[in-house]
Amino acid sequence: MSLLRLFRCNGNRSIRSICTGQIILGSRYNDNKPPTPMIDLEDKSIPIPIYKEKKNEPLRLQKSRLLYQSRKRGMLENGLLLSTFAAKYLEAMDAKQTKLYDQLINMPTNDWDIFYWATGVKPTPAEYDNEIMALLKEHVKNADREKRICQPNLY
Repeated sequence: MSLLRLFRCNGNRSIRSICTGQIILGSRYNDNKPPTPMIDLEDKSIPIPIYKEKKNEPLRLQKSRLLYQSRKRGMLENGLLLSTFAAKYLEAMDAKQTKLYDQLINMPTNDWDIFYWATGVKPTPAEYDNEIMALLKEHVKNADREKRICQPNLY
């Protein structure tokens, strides 16, 4: 019995739609309901929450959070750049530098901005042009020609 026939016998429309090439959004198919519309990322009417700085967060906890956030960016380019940067420099950062790094990776609402600033495609705004950004830009240049094709281990 073919795989497609198996799905048809199963009666599961979501699985069958994958095999027949239909695109159905949502967890359940409903003939009476239109598909869920896609969200346009350039749509400015959808507010992006403002980052709230964590008050009285212990430095060790802050560094652990930043290490995780450096790895889970939502775009592979920044995940690789920031995770390797954090693995190399975050442990040695003092409280002031850690706060600057926290602001750098959490304040901008667009991860592409961080990528473009770090790679020199766009000029860095004054509020982010600090010692941590300079260190990140040096890291991006990769003068030592390190392999950075995957994120470093957490431990």
